[in-house]
Amino acid sequence: MTDTLRPVETAVIDAPAGSDGPRKLKRSIGVVGGTLLTLSCVTPASTLFVVVPDLFGSLGTATALTIAIGSLLCIAVAFCYSELGTLIPSAGGEYAMVSTMAGRLAGWLVFVLSLLVVMIVPPVIAMGTADYLAPVVHLDPAMTGAGVMLLATLAGLLDLRANAWITGIFLVLEVIAAGVVAMLGFTHSQRGMGSLVSMQVADSAGHTDSVTAMLVISGLAIALFATQGFSTAVYLSEELENPRRNVARTVLATLAISSVIILVPVVAITLGASDLKALTGGDLSSMVIAWSNSAVGTFVSLCVALAIINAGIVMVIQNSRVLFASARDKAWPGPVNNVFSKLGRFGSPWVATLAVGVPGALLCFVNLDTLYGVTGVSVTGMYLLVAVAALLSRRGSHKHTPAWRMPLWPAMPILLIVVLAYILTQQETVYLVWTGGITAVATLYWFFYLRPRRETRWLVSVPEDTDA
Repeated sequence: MTDTLRPVETAVIDAPAGSDGPRKLKRSIGVVGGTLLTLSCVTPASTLFVVVPDLFGSLGTATALTIAIGSLLCIAVAFCYSELGTLIPSAGGEYAMVSTMAGRLAGWLVFVLSLLVVMIVPPVIAMGTADYLAPVVHLDPAMTGAGVMLLATLAGLLDLRANAWITGIFLVLEVIAAGVVAMLGFTHSQRGMGSLVSMQVADSAGHTDSVTAMLVISGLAIALFATQGFSTAVYLSEELENPRRNVARTVLATLAISSVIILVPVVAITLGASDLKALTGGDLSSMVIAWSNSAVGTFVSLCVALAIINAGIVMVIQNSRVLFASARDKAWPGPVNNVFSKLGRFGSPWVATLAVGVPGALLCFVNLDTLYGVTGVSVTGMYLLVAVAALLSRRGSHKHTPAWRMPLWPAMPILLIVVLAYILTQQETVYLVWTGGITAVATLYWFFYLRPRRETRWLVSVPEDTDA
């Protein structure tokens, strides 16, 4: 981490001679468009219907409590992202922020962790599509997920402003679906609010078991993953108008809205489930039909299916920006950098879009539990390094740089570092080994390829902010 970058203003890289690759993306969206895109990446309804059922299976009535704690932790994370995102408005997101503040190696490790997250999360969500199309047609989950990823890839090649409108329409539908579930759950309540802290789950035989504090702490990695999409605002900072002001607004607004959209229905489902076994089973479609009728269940399921497609579109957009920025910052051998930094006729990085969308389709055929576990560990580790960068954000020339500044600094990032490090220690060994192994390989690439070429490789650039 001691191999720090030179000042940001001198780290901007010219495009290679004779290359068509531009140095920066076009600013074309404001707070509303950025919030719509970011909310769609959080994809609260998809999280509610695809990720939350697994939490019900392990945490039962403690699911809402775990998500609430995760949302509170995310406030501190969002503060870190908001301050760093306005200091370093780059499509590189986390890695640009951490490289600038904590050094190139730390930034490279964050890039690897973020690449793991952005490659794994879209297929995880996409594989849930078949379950919610079941009222209309029965499809293979892996094949359907792959189809969704390819469709999202095609949409990701379009102009960003057009995608903001497309995803905004889909977002309205998924919020309606979440609202219907919340209303039905509350109007069919079977138990009181005290059940939210009763810490009970059904075992495989349907008997009541207790949820331990350690299980809740372990579940926080997935809870953080459930709301982590607010970081998309930072990835889009090169394309947001007036990023010094709008990045923080977009990050914080997205976290607040998404937490409500996810948490309120989870509370309603916990109260409205017919019994503990049904709650632990996490079959939300069956619950909705039991509370209403098959027509309402079909409507909600189709809305969720559209929400998943919506999430795929936005995640492919986000992920392509990460790969585009890494190529512009010379992370790879020359020919690879030149290809990934190309922009198409709509201003989108089309090669990078294909490079993240097609492998995402292939990941739909990988075991889902493994994808969940690696993602939870990667998100927690990435947030940990971002918190370290936030702790260093007011030193040297950055101390007086115009930016949004978080309250309670440095206590906020210090507390976050301690909590996230503890959460990591509570994750399953197999997922820590998978993530650690990938990180170790990336570290070797750093030492044997990037570090010896420090003058020509991994030169993290921050495009000039003309709207500051």
